[in-house]
Amino acid sequence: MGKRREGREAAVQYLFSCDMHSEKPEDQLEAFWSIHTAKTSTRLYAESLIKGVVGHQADIDEHIRGCILNFSFERLASVDRNVLRVAVYELAYCPEVPGPVILNEAIEVAKALSAGESGSFVNGVLDRLSKKVRPNEPKYSKPAPAPKED
Repeated sequence: MGKRREGREAAVQYLFSCDMHSEKPEDQLEAFWSIHTAKTSTRLYAESLIKGVVGHQADIDEHIRGCILNFSFERLASVDRNVLRVAVYELAYCPEVPGPVILNEAIEVAKALSAGESGSFVNGVLDRLSKKVRPNEPKYSKPAPAPKED
């Protein structure tokens, strides 16, 4: 697993923990890292995601609310809500990360950390949202060209 996937998973775990304990995210980072071991590069990436989500949380949550159909934001499973928050932050504020990569990573993180049909649910919400946030970006990355035969 790459450092970005590990960073995304750590960010979701941290944000989930803050949701469950009703704590301010910035107050518990050191305690989180004392029990969650990670390489420096993974930790730095996770912290950039955490700070980005926290800094833009109201806007991120509004994006999510606008894309969940027939469901209340407050009823979302906390893990799913935080997977979506991290992905929406990346879609909206990290243009250097391709949209298809963000969606794929969010689906995989949801499968790893959540239960049941979370991967499908996250995929559906982010597919709708990515069309709004990044309307001109292709849904799928172009495959690499086939090697030339001699």
